[in-house]
Amino acid sequence: MVDFGGWEMPQQYSSIRDEHFAVRKVAGLFDVSHMGRFRITGEGTDDFVQSLVTNDVSHLVEGQAQYNLMCNDAGGIVDDLVVYRVREGFLAVVNASNREKDLDWMREHAPDSVNVEDRTFELALVAFQGPEAQRLLPSGGLDDIPYFGFRVGQVAGVPAVISRTGYTGEDGFEVMVDSERIGQVWDAILEQGRAQGVLPAGLGARDATRLEAALRLWGNDMDESVNPYEAGLGWTVKLAKGDFVGRDALQVVKQDGPQRTLVGLKLQPGDIARHGAAVSVEGRRAGVVTSGTHSFFLGYPIALAMVEARSLQVGDRVVVEVRGREAPAEVVKLPFYRGSARSLIEKKETRHG
Repeated sequence: MVDFGGWEMPQQYSSIRDEHFAVRKVAGLFDVSHMGRFRITGEGTDDFVQSLVTNDVSHLVEGQAQYNLMCNDAGGIVDDLVVYRVREGFLAVVNASNREKDLDWMREHAPDSVNVEDRTFELALVAFQGPEAQRLLPSGGLDDIPYFGFRVGQVAGVPAVISRTGYTGEDGFEVMVDSERIGQVWDAILEQGRAQGVLPAGLGARDATRLEAALRLWGNDMDESVNPYEAGLGWTVKLAKGDFVGRDALQVVKQDGPQRTLVGLKLQPGDIARHGAAVSVEGRRAGVVTSGTHSFFLGYPIALAMVEARSLQVGDRVVVEVRGREAPAEVVKLPFYRGSARSLIEKKETRHG
């Protein structure tokens, strides 16, 4: 058990390797109740949320969710979040370490008619992730939930919000229920899938799977000093939608191009690069590692690094600082691994044109 954003969280239940493979081969169950959950309601809620995030929420209808960023006036990323369009307004799921900061940020920018309510402790959240998640989740009608869609239903007989979202690169669902009943849901999911190889999974497997899928982690790969274009998240920025916090600064970055960019690195077995490690090319420092781990599934260490824009291309060789020595690495295409979520993304892209 470790401290994570003020929460006591499991680093692993059995072994990171076994949990990692369970997610990739069958499914793994993560407790992600540490993530912040806000309910946003009131007159003018739509305009308020639209003015606060980079993506365009005006197209969302009830039952749809959207990956989003909140930026400061300089274009730096305050947090990344998922916004859910519900009947009475919006739900927002934010990072655990940013919960109090995000709540203050939203309330500072909200008009008097909009209420931002912290529901983190009343609602629990678990993520059931893997290629067999749909078959093994004890709930019906899951095939009708599209990628980044959600519905109100039941899991193991417990009322729940079921969304087809996740942080592993695999198909799967995030299930939100009343905190008092989360134990019942957790036990039922594990019981349903135990014979098939489903395992509870901790932070170690969560970090490894998200990194293989090149999903960014706030505080490592992005923060308030990094803009969306540098983080490779420019696709979330809809400048044409109208004014929002950070728009003017981001418009300049879009026109001039980012000064830095995020790249993927493949290292030799045993050479695990950690956050903050220097990345050099021909003796010259080119950037810094933002996230790194050993990928049990791929069989070698991987890392994300923030480097000077246009300084590196796929196939280039670099040197990374690993435990005080220089280790060779190769720039590779992102993501490192494409999981079962890829088919859902492609299906969604085809449906929308």
